[in-house]
Amino acid sequence: MPRMTAHDFDQEVLSLFDAYVHGVIDRRAFLEKAGKYTVGGLTAAMLLDRLSPSFAATVVNPDDERIKTESLEFDSPAGNGKARGYLVRPAAAKGKLPGILVIHENRGLNPHIEDIARRIALENFVAFAPDALFPIGGYPGDEDKAREAFQKLDQAETRKDFVAALAILKACSAPANLLGHESPVKTEDWWRRRESNPRP
Repeated sequence: MPRMTAHDFDQEVLSLFDAYVHGVIDRRAFLEKAGKYTVGGLTAAMLLDRLSPSFAATVVNPDDERIKTESLEFDSPAGNGKARGYLVRPAAAKGKLPGILVIHENRGLNPHIEDIARRIALENFVAFAPDALFPIGGYPGDEDKAREAFQKLDQAETRKDFVAALAILKACSAPANLLGHESPVKTEDWWRRRESNPRP
């Protein structure tokens, strides 16, 4: 069966899913509210499954010989004290390459985000993906649990961890840029404001 797109769903269902993804409502509330939009044997649970992205297909394997990967812990004195990220670079890199800081969504550094970092490295960049959930145990292996954990983060501390991550990236790359997914900490918008008006 072909993967359904946003055009296949009622706008109210999409709004409910958006609220669920961003932690405004939990899974149970989504299923209860979405139930009235089910037709023809389609259950609310099936709706959620069809709306949810599929991260099953890995594009670049972690052991791909074209890249070097590293789980790197680093100091974040202005943030949570310690932080961790996934550093990926081309195996045959010579000299410093441009860097990309990969900011995940509100599910932490899950396998999909790690895969994105590896794909970026194959385009001849150094990719560094910090894990906002590291201070509270890291990605729990479950998307719903990850969303719940994300709500417990101190947003200001998380942003400072990302600033520390940028310093790590700049130390091992040429000029760095940001690839951000929307998240409750609004990191990408905050980053743009910070870079246009830097403070000591």
